[in-house]
Amino acid sequence: MSDPLSRLLEEHRLWLHVERGLSVNSRLAYRRDLARYEHYLRAAGCTDPAAVDEVMVRGYVEHLRARRDDDGRPVMAPASLARSLVAVRSFHRFLVAEGLLAVDPTEDVGAPRVPQGIPKALTEAEVELLLGAVEGDGPLEQRDRAILEVLYATGIRIGELVGLDLDALDANRATMVVFGKGSKERVVPVGRAARRALDHYLAHGRLQLRNPRAAGGDAVVLNSRGGRLSRQSCWKIVRGAGDRVGLGERLSPHVLRHSCATHMLDHGADIRVVQELLGHASISTTQVYTKVSPERLRAVYEASHPRARRAPLSAG
Repeated sequence: MSDPLSRLLEEHRLWLHVERGLSVNSRLAYRRDLARYEHYLRAAGCTDPAAVDEVMVRGYVEHLRARRDDDGRPVMAPASLARSLVAVRSFHRFLVAEGLLAVDPTEDVGAPRVPQGIPKALTEAEVELLLGAVEGDGPLEQRDRAILEVLYATGIRIGELVGLDLDALDANRATMVVFGKGSKERVVPVGRAARRALDHYLAHGRLQLRNPRAAGGDAVVLNSRGGRLSRQSCWKIVRGAGDRVGLGERLSPHVLRHSCATHMLDHGADIRVVQELLGHASISTTQVYTKVSPERLRAVYEASHPRARRAPLSAG
């Protein structure tokens, strides 16, 4: 028979799936973080969440912070530490909300500070290079070109793109219905260049790739066997295009999403429109894209301030 810790962790996993509606990947991340927490509690002789207090939670955070690899470097980055505490906090808050515990031991435990970096967007010229990296007009080339154009035009995540089915596309309105994190639905417009690439692929390349016997045959983006393209394969396509134009190390799975947001804001888009486009629950998530590099700050300053281009300051 399972002990209270095992039983309540399982109830929390079910709650994340049914009540919170988290995606499979999000639930797996919670599972990994809470498995680490469970191991720590059991090593301390704790098999009942009711026995966990604030001191024990703080000890867990310090335990994670103190872990080092063979070279003496921290095993967990600040962002990973913060995410681990989010999972632990979610578990204990769930127990309190369900009336299973009277006190949340994580309530006064502060999250590790996470340095907030500026998303590494490509320049507009680099995006043009990337979008032109696919040569040829075979079905796979048509698909790959459509992938790159749609990711940049809409700012949707790679997982959202490969999850699209044909009935999510509205050709008349030039929009698509996207299911984001937590199965939240949003309508996203598709720009003219992306529509051309997508329409050409749907009318020609996809018809050649489709396979009535393949699973996921209603997917917009198909693999070479006619089934739904995986996230990993989609990312490889993006990375491969970047490698061909010398952008390999500049790319991450979100690079075109970052670039879409940054370029729209650079050209005067309202931040709340960008928030809606990207599917951010909080405006603070979108605001990180409003940060500018020192180089851009200097260029705008020199172009707009009436006294900025006077003689340089003397060394003395």
